[in-house]
Amino acid sequence: MRTSGAALLIIALVTLAACGGSGKRQRDWPLPNLDVSSTRALPGSGIDRANVHRLHVVWRFRFPSQPGESGAFSATPTVANGVVYLQDMRSNVFALDLETGRLLWRHLFNDPNPGPNGLSIGANGVYGATNTAVFALSPRTGRLLWHRFLLTPAGPLVGATVTPVEQVVDVAPLVADGTVFVSTVGFPPGGRGTLYALSEATGKVRWRLSTIKGKWTVPGEAGGGGAWYPPSFADGDVFWGSANPYPYGGSRRHPNGGAYRGPALYTDSLLAVNARTGKLRWYDQVTPHDVRDYDFELPPILATVGGKARIFGAGKGGIAVAWDTRTHRRVWTTEVGLHRHDKGALPFTRTSVCPGLLGGVETPMAYAAGMVFLPIVDLCMQASAYGYEPLGGVDVSRGRGELVALHALDGTRAWTKRLPQPDFGCATVADGVVFTSTLDGKVYGLDTRNGATLWSTRLSAGINACPALAGDMLLIGAGVKRAKNDVLEVSALSVSR
Repeated sequence: MRTSGAALLIIALVTLAACGGSGKRQRDWPLPNLDVSSTRALPGSGIDRANVHRLHVVWRFRFPSQPGESGAFSATPTVANGVVYLQDMRSNVFALDLETGRLLWRHLFNDPNPGPNGLSIGANGVYGATNTAVFALSPRTGRLLWHRFLLTPAGPLVGATVTPVEQVVDVAPLVADGTVFVSTVGFPPGGRGTLYALSEATGKVRWRLSTIKGKWTVPGEAGGGGAWYPPSFADGDVFWGSANPYPYGGSRRHPNGGAYRGPALYTDSLLAVNARTGKLRWYDQVTPHDVRDYDFELPPILATVGGKARIFGAGKGGIAVAWDTRTHRRVWTTEVGLHRHDKGALPFTRTSVCPGLLGGVETPMAYAAGMVFLPIVDLCMQASAYGYEPLGGVDVSRGRGELVALHALDGTRAWTKRLPQPDFGCATVADGVVFTSTLDGKVYGLDTRNGATLWSTRLSAGINACPALAGDMLLIGAGVKRAKNDVLEVSALSVSR
């Protein structure tokens, strides 16, 4: 999902007329995935099957800053108390009036970040991260409340003059139980992605947990682990999906992941961690000794299905898994998307591998009414035991997309909606409508029962960000430059009324 881009339009889409009924609409989306269970489903928002076709633009906001590695915006807007909070790809934070889109304040960090990043809103602050640190801002004024640098596990935790060279922070924090949960991502050489818990009030580090067990076989070449999406929280535990080991494929000296022999725990895993102590309670590694960059990165969804507590996870390997929360055993495993040469050792001559480095389930899924909704990228890449084709030469638009609905009870497929472009746009559910978007800038509202298209529109730039709901409004960013005329820093590229 780390595609290049140029600018952003935040599109607020609202129904022409209010929904019927006397129930109070849900107007807040305070966390990146709505709630601590990461369901991304907001019943009672005011958007449903009957009125979704009425969505139209009411305001738009364009970031003034230059785009970053993944474009101008790749996060989910967060909303609380009538204010929309956004973080661009230079870590800058903007607060907008929900009704008008008027800029209330901004706090500029100007620290480029690969994304997806994003913000969480707590009781007394707006929490986010730059490339190297975690911060808290006043939700009313944007004033900096605290700022905490995170370094490698072997180094100091505090210090404004030291920059970690083998780890970055590109995850949106989760705020729960007075704690800010965040992670670094480890890169070679020697990077060891680490989970952190910080005090919500002060930013003081309460605990840290390395997601790499033991030492790298070749620390001068290997790295990996950590998380690049926020975790979920329930009953005193925090649940994470972890990232892959590097280098994917391998190298001439150490083919097929020889730099990290064995399973490379705890990469590509579901991790259950005690939220107060940081102790690893249990784990399940989905892809041992991963040589294909198959992060199991998505925020785990926590839900009750058929009276039983379940955990749902998925990732870039195109594998969805359900666990029994009590026994920790897998209930079902389902493959989604296109699969080709995706298991076992890689050959010593290049072959087409699907999912590729940018394929599988890249962005967060959603859960509602006994269904799990997964956005899919079908994009193959050439790979061998020595490595992959360069990412810089990959035309992401040659891929295709799907939105897949699985029955949460047993993992069987309910329906598949095939899309002409890669789906980097997450899944977001209103009443009977699941929203997603594709890299070509198209937004879809699909019927949750059968995947039928109820409404769609096209924005003026590509999309690798996630929709959010706030009352009868849908918020989504378009931040990827795909065509010569996608010069979004000018008003001509804004979505017209």
